[in-house]
Amino acid sequence: MEEALFKHNLHWKEPYRNLYERELFSSIVERLHLRQIHVLKGIHRSGKTTLFKLIINHLYQEVEPRSILYINLDDPYFTELYSNSKNLYRLLELAQKSTGVKVQYLFLDEVQNVKGWEKFVKAIYDNEVVKKIFITGSNSSLLDGEYATLLSGRYIQDRVTAPSFAEILQIKEIKNRFDLIDKKIEALKIVDEMMKYGSFFEILKEPTHKREIILSYYETIIFKDCIANNNLRDAKTFKEVVNFFISNSSNLYSYNSISKAVGINDNTIKEYIRVVEDAYMAQEIKQYSYSLKEQIKSKKKLYINDNGILTQTSFKFSKDYGKSFENLVYTELIKNGYEIYFYHKDFECDFIVKKDEKLMAIQVCYELTLENRERELNGLRKLKFNLDERILLTYNQNEIESEGIKIIAFWDYFSKL
Repeated sequence: MEEALFKHNLHWKEPYRNLYERELFSSIVERLHLRQIHVLKGIHRSGKTTLFKLIINHLYQEVEPRSILYINLDDPYFTELYSNSKNLYRLLELAQKSTGVKVQYLFLDEVQNVKGWEKFVKAIYDNEVVKKIFITGSNSSLLDGEYATLLSGRYIQDRVTAPSFAEILQIKEIKNRFDLIDKKIEALKIVDEMMKYGSFFEILKEPTHKREIILSYYETIIFKDCIANNNLRDAKTFKEVVNFFISNSSNLYSYNSISKAVGINDNTIKEYIRVVEDAYMAQEIKQYSYSLKEQIKSKKKLYINDNGILTQTSFKFSKDYGKSFENLVYTELIKNGYEIYFYHKDFECDFIVKKDEKLMAIQVCYELTLENRERELNGLRKLKFNLDERILLTYNQNEIESEGIKIIAFWDYFSKL
């Protein structure tokens, strides 16, 4: 185990190299002085470990590097620790023995693998054993129920997503408005790649085997984060229902309609939706209404949190540009922290979104034509409640604002440049 500690903590010798910057990083650094446990949650492979290494590099300049301990609890080296959180004390002792330096900053990656982890974290926090604790998990319920009660008032948290379009532009050296216009063709290629393969970091770097990597991620999320973590007994049925969810993403549904389509009861459908949401694979969105009762009773929609999972696990979406483009817009809205609804009564508007007390309506149309123009614009015109903005997002069409509606290309709107 001592050898594993050295492999996990390469920063004891030198800082980490070749890391992608993340927008969230600066916000985390601003809060480093807070004593609270910092929790990063998000889908597998979204970049939580990269953020840990960025934080460690920042600390490297200010503190003794050997006082920083990083443990990836997904590593088989540490399976013997999973049964009892008391075993984690051994790591602190072993690190101090190996380095001769007391641990001050503790980073626990995929902490949900350890039974009773929250008791260990609470104890070393309350007893001020270390100066700062960081943890990650791949389930949104990481701090629900008993865990939340034990750690109440002791933590702050952030959601980590796969990189946004704006972050990818920065990685590709498109850093300002001039670059964006000058390299518009490259920006559109990035949009095409994101539509088809999503935006996990490993996918961005891989030239030829993107689909194989996406399928391996998908299998890990299904079997580990969904089936194993929730003790689901009927794995075959669960996988079939998830495939149904993906194949019918962005379509209106009721629990009863899915129940009839797949032949299992409503409560099981609700449970399976909760499971895929908990693993950050998908999210159910509701009808926008001032009435909470109407939101609950109305039909819902389910969107997939990465386009690679959408397009590469369901063959029929491979050329459905409209649907994959709509899902891509949804993923960018999530990455930018919007609360998302839809509107579907006598007419339809794809997204009603809220952020910082601002309410916006967003209609999505891959290509605006003479045949669909009025229908798409009417989805924004007919909305009667007060809105700060009405936006029609396209793949590559920008038009001068008309009737209070902005027609903006995806690459322009989400570039933040």
